[in-house]
Amino acid sequence: MKKSFKIILSFSLILSETLGMTSSFAQTKPKAPVVINPAPTAKDWADIAKLPDWSGVWNPNISDQDKKAITEMPPWQERQAKIIAFQIAEEKAGRPTPLFTNCLPEAMPSWMLITHNAMEILFTPGRVTMLGESDGNRLRRIYTDGREHPKEPDPSYHGHSIGHWEGDTLVVETTDIIPESLLAISEAAGVPNNGDMVVKERIYLKDKDLLVDELEIVAPKILTKPWKTTRFFFRQRNRKFDIVEGVCLEGYFVPKVDKNGDHLFEAIKHDVGGNRLVN
Repeated sequence: MKKSFKIILSFSLILSETLGMTSSFAQTKPKAPVVINPAPTAKDWADIAKLPDWSGVWNPNISDQDKKAITEMPPWQERQAKIIAFQIAEEKAGRPTPLFTNCLPEAMPSWMLITHNAMEILFTPGRVTMLGESDGNRLRRIYTDGREHPKEPDPSYHGHSIGHWEGDTLVVETTDIIPESLLAISEAAGVPNNGDMVVKERIYLKDKDLLVDELEIVAPKILTKPWKTTRFFFRQRNRKFDIVEGVCLEGYFVPKVDKNGDHLFEAIKHDVGGNRLVN
């Protein structure tokens, strides 16, 4: 009788431990994976319809850019100030410094500061996309789905941009910009940011056809303090102003037809600034 009681007691303990393990496993089972880019819903598209109208093609106000290159000079550190002064003098002398060569993008924040080309802005669920006309390297994705900057960044020319809406204003923060990316005030005056640059923007419509980009640029390796400036873009709605395909090095080649009838591009001799050389 005592032996039977011991067996029953042992079995009860084993069963109790097994049930406890099962319960513990049930409480700690792995969570379902987070979907990074979930499929948009009907509500997502309906929410986009409530946003301000940024459709059409936007052209920069180039005369305002040129004026602010003089009136709103960044607070350069001493070495960078000397470089910029030399570049400005060279440009005035007709020898502009070739900053943007070899098909490299203007990148952030120079694209928004000095571009002379049109852009188009697209709203889709979870992001705002900016498409530049000049070449295939002008593409910005501003994520509005609530994500944070990556914990393991992969720096790029345009960096990583996250944004949110405050009323009709898109508030953007861009980090993880490669240190080689220039902070430029004109197409012939600019210096590498050298790392740790952060760009903050407030983008909004000031008038139905006037888009404002208020920028605050923090670049501790080249600036003595944050630099605030503003750029303007005006809207063109006519179809003839649609952005077109631009290939940054296409002018370095001339179309030819070889002996087999194949259409090819033949390289043209050019200098570092892209100017064609006489054969």
